[in-house]
Amino acid sequence: MSEPELTRLLTRAAEEIRPTRPAEAGWDRAGRVRRARRAAGAAAVAVVLVGGGTTALLHRSGPPPAAPRPSVTSAPSAPVVQRPPDRLGQAGDPLGRLGDRVAYRLSDRPVSRALALYQPVDPETGDAGQVRVLGADGMVRELDVVTLAPTRDAEGNEAAALKPGSLSPDGRTAAFAQTGEVVVVGLTDGGVRRYPLAGYLEHVVWTGDRLLVGDDDTAYELDRRTGKARKLPVDPWMLVVPEPARAAGDLFTVGGWSGDGGLAVRRFPASGGAPERRPVTAGELPPGHQVNEVYGRGWQRGDRIGQAGWITTAGAAGTMSGAEGVAVLDARTGAVTRLLDLGREDRAKGCCEVYGWTADDALLLRYDAGLARWRPETGAVDWVASDVPGRLSIAAR
Repeated sequence: MSEPELTRLLTRAAEEIRPTRPAEAGWDRAGRVRRARRAAGAAAVAVVLVGGGTTALLHRSGPPPAAPRPSVTSAPSAPVVQRPPDRLGQAGDPLGRLGDRVAYRLSDRPVSRALALYQPVDPETGDAGQVRVLGADGMVRELDVVTLAPTRDAEGNEAAALKPGSLSPDGRTAAFAQTGEVVVVGLTDGGVRRYPLAGYLEHVVWTGDRLLVGDDDTAYELDRRTGKARKLPVDPWMLVVPEPARAAGDLFTVGGWSGDGGLAVRRFPASGGAPERRPVTAGELPPGHQVNEVYGRGWQRGDRIGQAGWITTAGAAGTMSGAEGVAVLDARTGAVTRLLDLGREDRAKGCCEVYGWTADDALLLRYDAGLARWRPETGAVDWVASDVPGRLSIAAR
């Protein structure tokens, strides 16, 4: 058997290993699950829908979107394809206290602003603990003002209640999708408000002060003043978290599979109209490199989208597919402009979800059981926090 044939067989074998908690590790097969459910004729979820057709769904009154950030000039020494060093340095970031012991209950000592939310998950059993709040004062609180259930889908698969998009950009509010409702918690006062919304809700994303939620195949904008929901023409699994400065602007999705030409960036204009599709291309990558499929949330920064996925790389030892990676995509063209090659050995499938951008244009990503920071323009990768297995949600920086 030739080396390429052996590689393909090993990759396929790895991909067919079923996770013990399908919904928690299910980003990679979400598209296939959705198509199967639609073919089975799953019943539609009843929701309160307001407003007119697709043309007006994304339109919002108010000030125009902020001007785009200027493009960052690439450092000449930074290659397009990068790899982390064998030993990471320490970033000295305030998020390094994510794993500290709980010092207070939120009800006793609310925060002025949260830096992040953290829900520990036992790597052996998959059991999720209580959500914790890391305040701007560096102290960890227990979110004791509400009891959260795991999210679940129609097939009974469960996942931790905390989602990457749960924490608002300003760090003052948290939202949690639950079956049949959305729970919103004021982190500065401990107040809790519940919004009934029928369905197996699994997704929550803030876009500025707008709150987007979703079930398996439908996204809604929830009006927190009235409690009414407006249907949006975007896929909730593929929705990119918008940059806070562009919260009133266009929405983007990233999803599909490169094997059938379906991997693409889609832009949904805020003014309405048909979405624009841009296939994800190799862009500036060397020959033999490509992004095959994506998982987790994409995060927007200007005209760039940071996104985790599975990649193919090429080198002196041959071509390797099924490797883990993080890509920077050009939202205007779909081209890959930077790629962090994380390899495949000793890494769990879907290991390295992205959690947002920092103020200095670095990407935060899950790295083993911790959190790392990658600077695409220099190639530097550093530890932010170690030994924090579970789910994270980080405020805008």
